[in-house]
Amino acid sequence: MSTTPNGVHALVRRSHEERVLRVLRQHGAQSRNEIAARVGLSRTTVSEITGDLLGRGVIRVVDTDAVARVGSGRPAERLALDPASGQYMGVDFGHRRVNVLVADAAHDIIASGTSRYEESAQWPERLDAGLALIERLSTDTGVHYGALQAIGVGVPGWGDRSRADGVAEVFAERFHAAVIVDNNVRFAGLAEALHAQSDSVRDLIYLRLSDGVGGGLVVGGQLARGSKGYAGELGHVTAVPGGDQCRCGKRGCVETVASVPAILGRCRRLGVPMDSLDELKAAVDIAHPVVDEVLREAGTAVGRMLGTAAMTLNPSEIVLGGDIVEIAPALIRQVRSTVTYELSWLTDAAPVIRPALLSDESGALGAIAALFHESPLLAGYEANVTTDGGRQWP
Repeated sequence: MSTTPNGVHALVRRSHEERVLRVLRQHGAQSRNEIAARVGLSRTTVSEITGDLLGRGVIRVVDTDAVARVGSGRPAERLALDPASGQYMGVDFGHRRVNVLVADAAHDIIASGTSRYEESAQWPERLDAGLALIERLSTDTGVHYGALQAIGVGVPGWGDRSRADGVAEVFAERFHAAVIVDNNVRFAGLAEALHAQSDSVRDLIYLRLSDGVGGGLVVGGQLARGSKGYAGELGHVTAVPGGDQCRCGKRGCVETVASVPAILGRCRRLGVPMDSLDELKAAVDIAHPVVDEVLREAGTAVGRMLGTAAMTLNPSEIVLGGDIVEIAPALIRQVRSTVTYELSWLTDAAPVIRPALLSDESGALGAIAALFHESPLLAGYEANVTTDGGRQWP
C-alpha cells in the first residue's frame, strides 16, 4: 500500500510536532527561536506548529524573555506545556526521612514536603510515613493528583529486588500510575548531572558519603544501571585489602574507610572521642591533627577508587555529596589531589571534582527527571533538571 503525498505530509508534520513537544518536556519554557535551534527546524515551521499546539490547548504562553533579553526588539514569547496535562511525583526514602516533590507538565514544583522517622523504622512504617506525607501535601496545597502520570521512587540499598517490587506495587495500587523504583543515591546523581550549568555534562560520577557510601553513573546523559542494576555501587569497591569488615560481607570496602561511622570510629581508635557529626565538625573547625589525618586517609582511599573509575568512564565531572563532605573540606581536597595524581598521565582527561550543588531534595528531583525518559508513558524522552531555589526544573 502506497502512502499518498498528503499522508507523507501528515507523518512529517506529526514527527516535527513530537520533536517540539519533546524539547518542551526536556527543557521547560522556551522561545520559538530556542525551539527552532534545538529541533533543527526553520522559525517559520516552528511558528506554524506552535500556533496549532496553542490553538489546541496543548501548550501555552507562560512569559517572555524580556528579563534575559539583550538588545532591542520585541520580547519573544516563551512557551511551555499546559501544566494541567500531567503531574509527576518523585519520592525519596532516606535512612531517616522521606522527601516528596510533585511537578506539573510545565515543570513547576507544585507540592513538596519532608517527613522524618527513626533510622530503625522498618519498611511498612516508612511507607506509611511517605503515603501520609503525600496525603498531607494534597490537603495543604490543594493538589489532588488527578493528572498524576507517573511516580519515581528512590530507596536506599543496593539491589533488594523484593523491596523495590513491593514499593512499586504499593504506589501503583494507591495512585493507578506508572511507577519506577531505583536507588535514591543514583537518582541524586542524575539530578546533579542534569543540574549542571553546561549542557556538556553528560558523563558524571556521583558519590555520596553518609551513613553508607553509594554512587551513581550518568553516561551519555542517562542513568546507567548495568545488567542487574548494580552500576555505581562504588562504596563496595575494595580500598584497603584485608581491612575492616563491611556490611556487604567483604573486607576493606570504601564504605569501611569513608562513611560517617567509619570516620568517627577511626577517630575513636586513635584516641579522639567522637560520636557525632557535630563533634567531628568542632574538631575540623579547630584543625585537630588526628582528625585531619583521618580525613586525609579517607580522601586518599576515595580518590584512588575514583581515579580508577574516571579512567573507565572518562567523566567531565565527579560530584561528592553527603554529610561528611559538607563539614570536611580537607577530605574533598585530598580526593581532588589524589584523582589528579592518578590521572596525571592523561593531562586532558582530569574531570572537575566538586561538592554537590543540590539540596536534600536531589533524590526526589532525580526521580522526576528519570520519569521523563524511563516511564512507559514517556518512553524516549530525556529530562534536563535545574532548580530555582528548589522550586522548578526545566
